[in-house]
Formats: sequence, C-alpha cells, structure tokens
Amino acid sequence: MTKTAPLPMQAADRWLLRACLWLPLAALVMFFGVPMLGIAWRSLVQDGTGGIGLGNYAALLDTPGVWRALFNSLLLGGSTTLVTLLLAFVVAYGIERTRMPGRSFTAIGMTLPVLAPSLVLGLGLIFLLGRNGVVGKALGIRPEIYGFWGLLVADVLYALPQAVLILRTALRHGDARQYDAAEVLGATPWRQFVDITLPGVRYGLLSAGFVVFTVTITDFGNAVVIGGNFQVLATEIYNQVSGQMKFGMGAVIGIVLLVPAALSVFIEHLAAQRQAGLGAESAVPPVPQPHAGRDGTFFAASLVIVGTIYAVVITVIVASFIRLWPYRLDLTLKHYDIDIAGGYAPLWTSIGVSLVAAAMGTLLLFLLAFGVQRLPGRAASAARLLSALPVAVPGLVLGLAYVFTFNTADMPWGLLYGSALLLALCNYYHYHTQGFVSMMTAMRTVPTALDDATTVLGGGVARVLGDVYWPALRTTLLAIAVFLFMRSMVTLSAVIFLITPSLSMGAVTVMRLDEAGFTSQAAAFSTCIMAVVGAMALLLHLITRKPVPSAH
Repeated sequence: MTKTAPLPMQAADRWLLRACLWLPLAALVMFFGVPMLGIAWRSLVQDGTGGIGLGNYAALLDTPGVWRALFNSLLLGGSTTLVTLLLAFVVAYGIERTRMPGRSFTAIGMTLPVLAPSLVLGLGLIFLLGRNGVVGKALGIRPEIYGFWGLLVADVLYALPQAVLILRTALRHGDARQYDAAEVLGATPWRQFVDITLPGVRYGLLSAGFVVFTVTITDFGNAVVIGGNFQVLATEIYNQVSGQMKFGMGAVIGIVLLVPAALSVFIEHLAAQRQAGLGAESAVPPVPQPHAGRDGTFFAASLVIVGTIYAVVITVIVASFIRLWPYRLDLTLKHYDIDIAGGYAPLWTSIGVSLVAAAMGTLLLFLLAFGVQRLPGRAASAARLLSALPVAVPGLVLGLAYVFTFNTADMPWGLLYGSALLLALCNYYHYHTQGFVSMMTAMRTVPTALDDATTVLGGGVARVLGDVYWPALRTTLLAIAVFLFMRSMVTLSAVIFLITPSLSMGAVTVMRLDEAGFTSQAAAFSTCIMAVVGAMALLLHLITRKPVPSAH
C-alpha cells in the first residue's frame, strides 16, 4: 500500500497541471477566438436579406464615406506618428542621456494621459483652444480646434507616453565604451549621435512608430469628441452600427480596421525582438556628464512638451470647478452634482467591473503562464499564439465581435449579454497580450532550484504554485492587476457597444455628457475617474517601492 499511495496524488497533480493550461486556454478561445470568428462570419451576412456572401464587401466599394474615413485614418496615423516620434525622442533623450533638471517632473507628466480616458485630452483642448476656450477669449478670436488639427494634437498627447517608454528602453541599451572609443578617435558629439546613438535606437524608433500608428488609427475617444466632420474608421464603425444599424457593414469596416492594426503590431513585434537582441550583457550603460548648453536646450524643449500635457489635463480638472468656463470663473461644486446619465452609478459600475477584470485576469494569466511553462507541446504553442493576437485587435472591433457572439437567445452564453461580467471579460481580453507577456517574463525569473527542491521534498503542483511561484511573483501579480484595473477604468472603445441603459461605464458617461453639451459635468466625471485610477497607481507605487536601507 505504501508503494501505491502516491499514485492518486500524482494523478491529481497531472490533472491540476492540465487544468492550469486548459482552463485559461478554453476561456481564451471562448472569449477571444470565437468572437473574432464571429465578426468574420457576420461580415459575410448581408444586412436586410440575411444571405451569405461577399455582398457587404461589394457594397463597401460603393460607400465613399468609408474610403474617405480610411484615407483620413491613414493620414492622421502617419502625421501623428511623425510628430510623436520627434517629440518622444526629445523627451526620452533628455531623461536618459542628459543631466537636465526636472527629469522626475517630466517622467510624471508622461504618466498623466495613461490615467484618463483618451477623450479627456480632447476635452482639455476644447476648454483651451475651442471656440469658447480660454485662449480664444484672451486673444479675442474664435479658433477652430475641431477636425484634423485638433485630433492630431489630441492623438499626439495620447500616444506620446507609450513612445517615450519604448525609446527610453532603447536608449538604455547603449554602450558607453563605444562613445569612449569614438571620443578617442576625435569624433564630435554630433558625429557620435549620428553614427552611434541613432543606429542603436533604430529598432526602438520603428517599434515606437508602429505602436503610435496603431493607437492612433484605432482610437475612438478623441475622434468622437474633437474630430468634428473629420471622419475616421473608428467613428465610421460606430455610425454604421449605432446610427444606421448596419451590422454587416460595421463588421466589414472592423475587418478593414483590423488589417493595418494587425500589420503594425506584427512589424512592431519584429522590431522589438531586434532591439532586444542588440543589448549585450557586458554593455556599460552611458552615464551622461553635465553640459550646460545641451541640458538647458533639452530641458526647455521637454518643458514645453510635458507642460502641454500638464496644461491640458489640469485644465479639465480646473474646469470641473468653474461655474461657467471661461466667462464666470468663480469656483463651484455644482458640476459634481450629476443627476443625468445615471448619476455616479456608471462610476461604481466601472470600479466593480475593473476589480473583477483585474482579479479574474490576473488569476487566469498566472495559471496560463504556469501551464505553458510546465507543459510544453502543441497546446502550449497554441496558447502562446492565441495570447499574442489580442493586442492587434482594436477595442471597437472586439466589442462589436462580442455583440455578434453573445447577443443571442439560442446559445447558453447568451445569458452573459448585458452583464457586468461580460464587460469585465471584454476589458480583460482587450489587454490580455500585455499581461501575458509580463507574466511569462516574470515566470522565467523564478529560480528553478526552488521548484525542484519543492518537488523533491514531496510537494505537488499545488504546493509549487502556492509556496514557490505565488510568493516570487507577488509584485508582478499586483502590477498586472493594477494595470488591468487602470485600463478597464479608462477604456471606451471596447465597451461602447456592450453597455445598456441600466449598465453603463464611466468613460461612456463622459462621452454621453459631452455629446449632450454638459462639458463641465463631463470634466467633473473625468476628474473622478482620474482620481480613482491615480489613487490605484499611487497605491501600487507605495506597496512596491523598495524600503530605504537603514543607516545601521
């Protein structure tokens, strides 16, 4: 009996290990793979007749508005990418390669757009540069911020933090010995910049460029607030589905939007791999030396760039306390007395949905990454491949795919439609790829010796998970949970098609208030969202910061 006793435990371990892989994988297939197949199928179902064929694609050829929106999206994406890369490189270089003052101030400013729904930047620009904006009132003019130029500025500010983050990482891969050798050979600082710095960050620039392009052409919030008559693909999908109830045409436009986004993500992935391969383990990171002229120039440029972000975000916050912007500037709290669009119920719904997305998503990612690492094979390969795809799917397309898949009375999963759980699942799988990559990276840092020691001492899979991986990855798990919470709080495009009159989200409420003309109340609601997200980010910082070593 002593010889056969361990066998049931071994069988239990095998089943538990398989469950770690197969349960999250099944959920990934159900809540990402099936909806994406659903939107592809729905694009073949002709509106009105219900017939199957390429009629919707043929109708696309006779819909000039879609082609105009596609051209506008590509024009806006290309323009935003060029401007953002230039500004992002200035900021990233100033932080990483100079001794300019205010680097912490600049880095904090780069986080502000992440804490708010994207349409907040559009709101801030309207308060500043709109027809009744403070700048126009001060100068006695009525500037026209709606359209291409306003959308360009809003998208640049929205995409800038992501580009800066990528370029800062690329600049850290430099090797000080190359610069020392160039200086010995008599190369000027400009020559060193052209021959060493730029080639060293070329893949980082390429990666940042495609990230910015993808973010821009798929953004819905800024386009709906400040785009005016400048139609882009994101707003065209919304108009086709919500305005004209043409679900088949909306699905086709979603497929069209998916192609450039997926291509950009694929090229960005290749660029990121090339950039990662450039860093040698023996490289000595460059340590910038003080240089008054260079440091002052980058400080001034960075101050203008990050100052614009501060100005736009702070303007939204200040406007929420102003009685009538910009004519009656006395302070008031009346805009926080929101009794339309469900009051503050959507904010509490967002918090609840975001908490569920964070807790459920972190657990599923933890189990999936563990199962992929411990059970290599076809299932693990399929999980890796499928986990890499959500990042290429715009939120608007994923949300529309959920409508086609779950808005049904014929399937049991139709019970999920209109529920907070489905909103949480959509938000989680919208950002699944980023969480999976972070979790897999952290899994590789867990010492295999601890895993082996626990197994040798008789610990099963449950003990390995609880005693080795869970404690070792606690900080990463918390960071991923906060990331999912923050993105779920501010996302708009992924949930715009899934809300109901009785179940709305905070970012959608901001859009509804702005559409109804209650811009100050939209600013107040945005401020509440930013306060919640900012508090969560601050909490993560306080929990994960390293304690100051004692003097003793």
